[in-house]
Amino acid sequence: MIPMIDAHHHIWRQADLAWLNGPMQPRIFGDYKSIMRDYPINEFRDDLKDSNVVASVYCQTNWPKGQDVDEAAWVQSVADESGWPMAIVGYADLMNPDAADVLKAQSQYANMRGIRMQLHWHEEELYRFQPTPDLMNDPLFRRNLGLLRDYGWLFELQVFPSQYEDSAKLVAAFPDIDFVLLHAGMLVSTDDAVRGPWREGLKRLAEQPNVFTKLSALGTFINANSVDHIRDVALETIGIFGFERCVFGSNFPIEKLWTTYKELSDAHREALSSLAVEQQRAIFFENAKRLYKIDIDG
Repeated sequence: MIPMIDAHHHIWRQADLAWLNGPMQPRIFGDYKSIMRDYPINEFRDDLKDSNVVASVYCQTNWPKGQDVDEAAWVQSVADESGWPMAIVGYADLMNPDAADVLKAQSQYANMRGIRMQLHWHEEELYRFQPTPDLMNDPLFRRNLGLLRDYGWLFELQVFPSQYEDSAKLVAAFPDIDFVLLHAGMLVSTDDAVRGPWREGLKRLAEQPNVFTKLSALGTFINANSVDHIRDVALETIGIFGFERCVFGSNFPIEKLWTTYKELSDAHREALSSLAVEQQRAIFFENAKRLYKIDIDG
């Protein structure tokens, strides 16, 4: 069985997350009462049983404002104690005039590999994270984004298709920073009216060699783990980006709302089984190992 690196998962302590502490709010992924609790690394690793996942990348979980460094410190302490996760994608507010100090403080943690600041905006309010769609064009954002070069870090780009045009300009302006387009570009529906702009936008983004993408959270908008859906979206994405620039991610424990980890990993393996073995190995293991600088054999 081809080894896997999970390039997108979360762990958390409920007490650190305001969105898990208060009353449940409407979310893309529906009712999330079952995950409004601690999700520690030992539970994540137990979820991995029989999936042949050999390494993982933590992605930020929206700690309260001003605790960007605290989040990185806590995740690093978990990694130091357990050996997992092997890489950390933290958070920094790139609209903060003091972002340089935050990034410098985070850089003391050995597993830091990049930053995610969610930029996604959508016409439908439920899908909206930022108040405006064009935050990436702000001079302060761009100035702070450029600081990632100092640490050799990547930026995880979470946007909807309506933001792809600005996103393509952004990544072209920073050719020496790697960008990872999250969740295969956030396709909210496979209807032709939605899929067409998604497809054409992906092609434009893929023209830039510093853009990669994650085959992650593909069940988010259907609230299900479907081999056919994964195959449909993933194979088209791979066809556009090439297998060398795609990585697998589980988005656990969000997808735990409707599936088990074993079922999710098996569904991705089945969905990509038509690809050559070396291509599958690249997507499930080699690309993430290289992109997130994970020192592991497999």
